[in-house]
Amino acid sequence: MPNKSTRTHRTGGGIEQRLVATQGSRNEARDRCLLLLRYRHGWRVSKAVGLLLSQIDLEGRTLHVARLKQGLSITHPLRGDELCVLRAWLTERERMQSRTQALFVSERRGPLSRKTA
Repeated sequence: MPNKSTRTHRTGGGIEQRLVATQGSRNEARDRCLLLLRYRHGWRVSKAVGLLLSQIDLEGRTLHVARLKQGLSITHPLRGDELCVLRAWLTERERMQSRTQALFVSERRGPLSRKTA
């Protein structure tokens, strides 16, 4: 188990490389949105794939996050680039005609799993 002084952390350059890597992929809109939101808000995969459509307020430019284990629920502001990737993904998601309320869905139109993400 590494000690705290040797732990590595993601940097801004690392996320840019990952976002560029999504270009041309068959799930580009979903993957860009998932990566950017995870990076900006510091979420683990399970938190991101657990987001629901009802938690997003594009007009108010906010994202409502429910905390588990008696934590405080909070509202995160959404920046311009986050809104752009969210809108692109929501447009694509709507074309898929998914019936789930999960924000991120798989090609089979069900909630995206941690494993797939």
